[in-house]
Amino acid sequence: MSYNSKSKKAEEFICHEEIEETLRYAEEHKNDVEDMRKILERAKDCKGLSYREAALLLECEDENIHQEIFRLAEEIKEKFYGNRIVLFAPLYLSNYCINGCKYCPYHGQNKHISRKKLTQEQIRREVTALQDMGHKRLAIEAGEDPKNNPIEYILECIDTIYSIKHKNGAIRRVNVNIAATTVENYKKLKDAGIGTYILFQETYNKEAYEDLHPSGPKSDYAYHTEAMDRAMEAGIDDVGCGVLFGLNLYKYDFVGILMHAKHLEDTFGCGPHTISVPRVRPADDIDPDTFDNGVPDEVFKRIIAILRIAVPYTGIIMSTRESKAMRGEAVKIGVSQISGGSRTSVGGYVEEEAEDDNSAQFDVNDTRTLNEVVDWLLDLGHVPSFCTACYREGRTGDRFMSLVKSGQIANICQPNALMTLKEYLEDYATEETKEKGLKVIQDRLAKIPNETVRAKVEEHLHDLEGGMRDFRF
Repeated sequence: MSYNSKSKKAEEFICHEEIEETLRYAEEHKNDVEDMRKILERAKDCKGLSYREAALLLECEDENIHQEIFRLAEEIKEKFYGNRIVLFAPLYLSNYCINGCKYCPYHGQNKHISRKKLTQEQIRREVTALQDMGHKRLAIEAGEDPKNNPIEYILECIDTIYSIKHKNGAIRRVNVNIAATTVENYKKLKDAGIGTYILFQETYNKEAYEDLHPSGPKSDYAYHTEAMDRAMEAGIDDVGCGVLFGLNLYKYDFVGILMHAKHLEDTFGCGPHTISVPRVRPADDIDPDTFDNGVPDEVFKRIIAILRIAVPYTGIIMSTRESKAMRGEAVKIGVSQISGGSRTSVGGYVEEEAEDDNSAQFDVNDTRTLNEVVDWLLDLGHVPSFCTACYREGRTGDRFMSLVKSGQIANICQPNALMTLKEYLEDYATEETKEKGLKVIQDRLAKIPNETVRAKVEEHLHDLEGGMRDFRF
């Protein structure tokens, strides 16, 4: 099969032979330290790397190069995203699923998992609980089951979520992580006002993919891999990709996700809005030791850093699958969005997850509350952000990417981050966290270069103290 980044066929824009050749090239040149330094020097222009250059950096065993990678990743992250970290939470709607995925407890052959599906009233209670934490951005999740989770159910859930206004709370952006579907259904999601459409590839290796997905609609590799094309054709211009590291050989999937990003950029003029980097975790009926492809922490950190260098414009997401320690290192070198206070079971925000509750999709490693996460980010020198302004102002797709690539997004994001942090501090934070956050706001406010913008932010910060809400640039 010949490689063609602009092809609409999965096996041509994710070409097995090209990936294998790339991995051979990286292996053969892994000791070419000077070439790697040249690659890193060129990458300082923040225009990204080819998948072959990125694969070479990942293959490198030289510790000095590793440190140069981390330093450059940190510089690029600071340039594009500053010290802002966007916060969100997953909301699991239903774990009914007819697929046979070997790594997921929702698989249809699992007969002892507790199957649950939220009613609209239960969703109201879950969302109210999330709003009481301070969340403004959700990622909704559901298994693939045309009978129990049809598109009409998902659309009704989105409408319900957006309709809930509790005290000063509101969910301003609903991202959607559901199974690959048709252009017609993606148009319905677009019309429902979703933010980003998220779909994990799990693995880009077709043979491994088909082995891991022996039954159900998801077993169709091409249909699944081409889903982002259909979503973008339907008008959803913010899409989020991801692989589940540990299912297959990580080097293969690392190249695959960069190929996918290149395909979207070359075909639609707009790469992925986000890339997620989960690793396999224990869950009911799932033993991660059965997947003999584990990614060590040090390698995992290099994956994140090189992704930041290779696709500097994209948001990188890390969930509560990872520990506090790993997340702390990741936000420094590349990750720009994290979840906080997450529950991965259906109905888990209202009813605390019991030890014998087996309805969760995976075990959570970072079990801290949202306030604890916000407090921790402040201690690390980051600005916790609850901003959803770009989506609501129409800055999506290529419009968003052009702002990011030019560096202009920082002039918008920093003010919005400070104002949404102030909202959180006023409405939800503990007194200790509020005190820390107000100091950070004052410090960062003084560093806004545009005097007019700085004055407007000061005015809005004062208005927020008076009870007004939802200011944005």
